[in-house]
Amino acid sequence: MSIVTEKRLKDRSGSVCEISGSDENLVVYIVEPKTDAIPENCILITKSLRDQIENKDLMNANDWRGLSDSMWNENLPVQIVSWRMLARLKNHDLLEMMYLDEDALEWAKATGEDEDEDGKIIHKDSNGNILLDGDSVVLIKDLDVKGATFTAKRGAAVHNIKLVWDNANQIEGRVENQHIVILTQYVKKTK
Repeated sequence: MSIVTEKRLKDRSGSVCEISGSDENLVVYIVEPKTDAIPENCILITKSLRDQIENKDLMNANDWRGLSDSMWNENLPVQIVSWRMLARLKNHDLLEMMYLDEDALEWAKATGEDEDEDGKIIHKDSNGNILLDGDSVVLIKDLDVKGATFTAKRGAAVHNIKLVWDNANQIEGRVENQHIVILTQYVKKTK
């Protein structure tokens, strides 16, 4: 993580969590699906809240009381996280008060927080790891590419994947300079 980004976030927030206002155990969180660690894509947040964002099983609604203030923050990444957590907590009263322009709303909805669990399409690799736009994967077997004259070889890295939003079993990526659709059962997420 960039020291410059962390310093700019601390300057922007007054060295407190941009959601709760706490000054303890602060970390930089890149708001998905963004991947660049620049202030325009990040928030300063407590480690506990970041862990709850990343793992719904750890959610504690009392820890998110600051959302009624953070939803009005002038910084878009803070608004996005506030919108997502309000959606996860099903706080429709506060959600209805928020205004996000079309691009911001698309960013906020990118993780599917506003969808019911039954309707949410979740892409998983061959090991059950959740895949997100921008992830890198490795092919776990040789794949014949339909309509092309090559075989995508096992071990080939595919960077900056795009999810096929209406099909949990497919992702898109570039292999040997060709844009192809790949079945998720044949890939493994890399860190």
